Amino acid sequence: MGVPNGVSHLLSVDTGHDQAHGKSVSRRHLVNRLNYLNFQDRSIQVNFKHKKYGTIISCQAKPLPCAEDRLDCTWAEPTAPGLIPPDYALHNLCVADDARLLLVKPELIAISDRLISFRLPEACDEVELRKMRRYPCDGMPVKFMQQSALFDGRLMDFSARAFRVEITAAPPQTFQWVNPDLPVSLVISDGPEHLYSGECRIVRQSGGEQTRTFVLEPLSDQIRRFPPKEFRSLRLRLVPAPDVVFRHPFTKKTVNLKTYDLSGSGFSVVEDRYESVLAPGLMIPVLELNYANSFRLTCRAQVIYRNVPEEGSDDSRVKCGLAILDMDAGDHVRYLALLHQAADGRSYLCNDVDLDVLWQFFFESGFIYPQKYAFLQANKEKLKDTFARLYNRHPRIARHFVYQDGGVILGHIAMVRFYTDSWLIHHHAASKARSSRAGLMVLKQISDYVNDLHNLLSAHLRYVFCYFRPDNKFPNRVFGGFARDLNDPAGCSLDSFAYFHFQRPLQMRDDMSGPWEMVPTRPEDLAELESWYAQESGGLMLDALDLAPAAIDREQLSQEYRELGFRRESHLFSLKLAGSLKAVIMVNVSDPGLNLSNFTSCTKVIVLDGEDLPGGILSAALARVSATYEENGMPVLLYPVHYAERTGIPYEKIYTMWTLNLRYLDHYFRFCAELFRQSDRTS
Repeated sequence: MGVPNGVSHLLSVDTGHDQAHGKSVSRRHLVNRLNYLNFQDRSIQVNFKHKKYGTIISCQAKPLPCAEDRLDCTWAEPTAPGLIPPDYALHNLCVADDARLLLVKPELIAISDRLISFRLPEACDEVELRKMRRYPCDGMPVKFMQQSALFDGRLMDFSARAFRVEITAAPPQTFQWVNPDLPVSLVISDGPEHLYSGECRIVRQSGGEQTRTFVLEPLSDQIRRFPPKEFRSLRLRLVPAPDVVFRHPFTKKTVNLKTYDLSGSGFSVVEDRYESVLAPGLMIPVLELNYANSFRLTCRAQVIYRNVPEEGSDDSRVKCGLAILDMDAGDHVRYLALLHQAADGRSYLCNDVDLDVLWQFFFESGFIYPQKYAFLQANKEKLKDTFARLYNRHPRIARHFVYQDGGVILGHIAMVRFYTDSWLIHHHAASKARSSRAGLMVLKQISDYVNDLHNLLSAHLRYVFCYFRPDNKFPNRVFGGFARDLNDPAGCSLDSFAYFHFQRPLQMRDDMSGPWEMVPTRPEDLAELESWYAQESGGLMLDALDLAPAAIDREQLSQEYRELGFRRESHLFSLKLAGSLKAVIMVNVSDPGLNLSNFTSCTKVIVLDGEDLPGGILSAALARVSATYEENGMPVLLYPVHYAERTGIPYEKIYTMWTLNLRYLDHYFRFCAELFRQSDRTS
């Protein structure tokens, strides 16, 4: 006898549902469930049992609206009643009720080719089917792989712990290629979007030679999205706790969960064990963090772990962790600002600052000292305008951190993205008279910030760098001390520059002639610079300053500055003798006040071959580029320092460029923790 869709012929004896007596459920509950199934256009299962052998035939039927004790159903398949032999009698009804099954022993009233009618009993039995709900899916495409054998299929349903997939074998493929004792790789996609990939074990399989159904269980309850960190982001529990709202990628239904704790790099949520929908590895393309319906942020996230209660525990909750994979830069600043405030009410990130109070703080703390102000005062109105745009508009190219109490600024530090994936840390100031630890607190703020953010593509954070004078004890002890302690220039490097102001000649003359030429830098010049620098330093300076050969195009960041209403120009020139590269000159121009020491509006000179580069030729080259600047005194950073010393070029001070590869953050945090612990013991 053939079996059509909607009818299953069970060749074994009764599965035992008729003997399994669970909790008794009233007819009222049963009727409500049947009406819900009618509303959702879903089916129930009608079972017929062989009078002699006990085998079961099951048919699908759709309940009609039910009010009292009579239930009428239409057949899901019109041929179903004709396939029930006379030796089979009505056995029971199976009504799905989430993770439970309602087993109903009705009285048969009538049966026809179109309808079947029952008299419902006063009560029925509730049997627990499974410990976790399974969710139907709309045939989402999957890839099923094992040892180079690749099969196509579709996702039928899933739970947080298993996937049921239907796989097709297209000749010459055969399911004999699938070893049930070995793991398989499963990839679930929605168009170009990959939503899940992971190693799974085969729990069971059924079907024929062309199409087969597999139930797959992930091998692990956690994944490792990013390299492990010793110093993890601080986790906080907020009251009230924000909600996590998203459209589930598999079911396309809205999910709303309550957060348990949050950090700058991710958060955890709590869900009911039975209703669980979060499988480790699942990508959520659009997720909303909703704080009391007034503060909403969206991000891209991935489930990275799922912690279930111990066996036998009465706790029905499951804690799942999600990593933030990407978030709009402005949204992430608002999110981190909230967390910084929750951790310490005196810590502010990109807050609105009273600029009169900030300028007063810079002068009183000694950050703007008399010699520095002598260079700044000519542009003081432009400085005020730049700061007003930086601190009031909060552009995505700049960040500031303020430690204040009662409206009084105690400490300040800032950073600006002036190169593709590098941020300059600057404007570090603290009022020692008001707080002995404010300088450390803002340094901790910025360190925590980059620790939270550096894995996000939109953050453009591969390196942070700063300039300090070696005779300045605090930065030399912290930044310089870490670089020396690490002793690995690939993780943290120190490069010293001679700093001076080049005075533009009153009468511009071009003293460069003959074999000397200054031309736009080409990729092959940067390749030669890279080889030279590897021997000279082996550090990170070229990568951080976009001077690696692959970084020849810097226009994209400059365009972003222009769109935000700021100025950022970068020009590269090569100084050559008879075609041989002697120096690379980088001319940077920015708004006055973007950096108060003019590190973003200065000329950097890197001398490769000082033996053949007279000081007069370098001066002629600097005279050419000095016309780029409005001010007469052009700031110059000359590298290496020993070239300036050997040629007798006068310089005002030495600045050391400290560059940190953010993959070495754990090393940095470990060093700082020990350093400040020693300071506390000696203070």
